[in-house]
Amino acid sequence: MKAIVVAAAAIVLAGCASYSGRGLAPGQSSAAEVEAVMGPAAAKRPGPDGETVLWFPRMPYGDGTYAARVGADGRLIAIEQRLTEENIARIERGRTTADQVLDLVGPPYRVDPFPRMEREIWTYKMQVFPFPKALFVQLSPDRVVREVYYMDDPEIPRLGTGHRTSFRR
Repeated sequence: MKAIVVAAAAIVLAGCASYSGRGLAPGQSSAAEVEAVMGPAAAKRPGPDGETVLWFPRMPYGDGTYAARVGADGRLIAIEQRLTEENIARIERGRTTADQVLDLVGPPYRVDPFPRMEREIWTYKMQVFPFPKALFVQLSPDRVVREVYYMDDPEIPRLGTGHRTSFRR
C-alpha cells in the first residue's frame, strides 16, 4: 500500500514538474519532445529568424502562458513565461496590433465578439498573489488595440470590504 502511495505521488509530482517544460534542454530537445512533455501546443506562430513559437497557455489560473521558441533546425531555443505584467504593460492603446498581442502574451483564454460596438474582447486569466487577475484587450475591426484593462478578476468574488485594483492603459 505504501508503495502505491509513493508511486502515485511521484507521478503527480512528475506531471507538475513537466508542466512548465522543466527537464527540456535548449539546443538539445526537439519540438516533438517539447510537445511530448508539455502537451500539444495551443497555437504555433512564426518567430524571427525562422523560429517557430509553440504556445502553452495554462489558463484559467494556471502558472502562466509559456512560449517554447524552436529554431529553424527544430531544436528548442528557450521556454519563456510570456503572460507577465511586464508584457501586459507593453500593450498600447491605438498602437499595438492583434498579432503583436499574440506575440507578447499568447493566445487568449476567451474571445467575445461585440458586433454592435464593432469590437472583439480577448480575455486572459492569470494567478497573481493574492488574487486572480484578468486582462481584457479590446480590438477594433482594423485589429488594433483600443482598450486594455488589467484588474482583479471580476468573476471571482472577494470576501470582506476590500477594493478591486485595476488600471486602464
